[in-house]
Amino acid sequence: MSVQVWTHCSAATMAPRAEQAYGLIQDAALVVDGGSLAWVGPRDALPAKWLARCTHQHDAGGALITPGLIDCHTHLVYGGDRANEFEMRLNGASYETIARAGGGIASTVQATRQASAADLQASAGRRLRQLMGEGVTTVEIKSGYGLALAHERKCLAVARVLGQQYAVDVRTTFLGAHAVPHEFAGRTDDYVDAVLQMLPQLHAEGLVDAVDGFCECIAFSAAQTERVFVAAQALGLPVKLHAEQLSDSGGAQLAARYGALSCDHLEWLSPEGAQAMARAGSVAVLLPGAYYFLRETKLPPIALLRQHGVPMAVSTDSNPGTSPCTTLLLMLNMACTLFRLTPEEALTGVTRHAAAALGLKDRGVLAAGLRADFVLWDVQRPAELSYGLGGAPHLQTIFKGQAR
Repeated sequence: MSVQVWTHCSAATMAPRAEQAYGLIQDAALVVDGGSLAWVGPRDALPAKWLARCTHQHDAGGALITPGLIDCHTHLVYGGDRANEFEMRLNGASYETIARAGGGIASTVQATRQASAADLQASAGRRLRQLMGEGVTTVEIKSGYGLALAHERKCLAVARVLGQQYAVDVRTTFLGAHAVPHEFAGRTDDYVDAVLQMLPQLHAEGLVDAVDGFCECIAFSAAQTERVFVAAQALGLPVKLHAEQLSDSGGAQLAARYGALSCDHLEWLSPEGAQAMARAGSVAVLLPGAYYFLRETKLPPIALLRQHGVPMAVSTDSNPGTSPCTTLLLMLNMACTLFRLTPEEALTGVTRHAAAALGLKDRGVLAAGLRADFVLWDVQRPAELSYGLGGAPHLQTIFKGQAR
């Protein structure tokens, strides 16, 4: 097995409780043994045994190295677009008004059902390549635009194929409880029954890593969402939740009771919800792209999350209706400028905390024993990754120890 040594770099390890901000090592060395990191530390402390075993030594050219970026909340697989609704919103229509009129998620469901798997794979592949071009090495892809067994299966299968086609780790999430399809209009409980029939079949086919839901006044009640969580728990699947985006529905408390990996959006999160998340260890996934695109004015309660020690992740929420975004670096800037995260919090949010939001303990930090997923950047300091608008300073991505 090959041993590679990387030097002439600085490393933002993102290690928790590090003495330096970002866990930064100024003159660093990284040792890659196969697909894993074997040693990370100051270059002058590099054990001689690694140089003796080294099969390839890399000069990083003074680059900053960070863990591979993780986009922990996306809806990459879908048909069509919703540019018309963008225009409607700019003419005064609200997200809720558009959704109740048959637009919103329903229009994407129609386009997704009509699209072939090949078409969905091609369009999602383009979006995925754009994310990968900015150093993303792990991405979560949700279903939720099929809303019927055959179409949810199609979307999840496409996500699995993308993970095989590209040098990126794809985690799949079943979001059958995303919206009520037109054939179940006025029969939400009946549709939840249908979701509960889909879930075990899709899980048995190896298509589901986690289960999500949309607990909101225009989607599913807490009681209906809990039925989905109970079913997921019975299958041993972790849960997460679109929670408190448009109102305080108590979704965060519900998700916390089921040990949710994450609660996402959270603009209307209450103190009780934050406390419940802290007790459960759930990650708050902040989605500034949707906040910006919908021109929301209710900020997520960042101070409350800090007060209770709730870890904060940041993601694109890449989707056609509320965040048609495929640049995670822009989300770093938005998290800082719109939500007032510090640059260190933002970078932690797309590395260590994003990994936690997916239940992954083998990445998100540069440390011995973890996966050798890392990125080389043409910047002098980590804050530059949140500072810039466009012109991504990405130099190279290493995925499982290999350049891609």
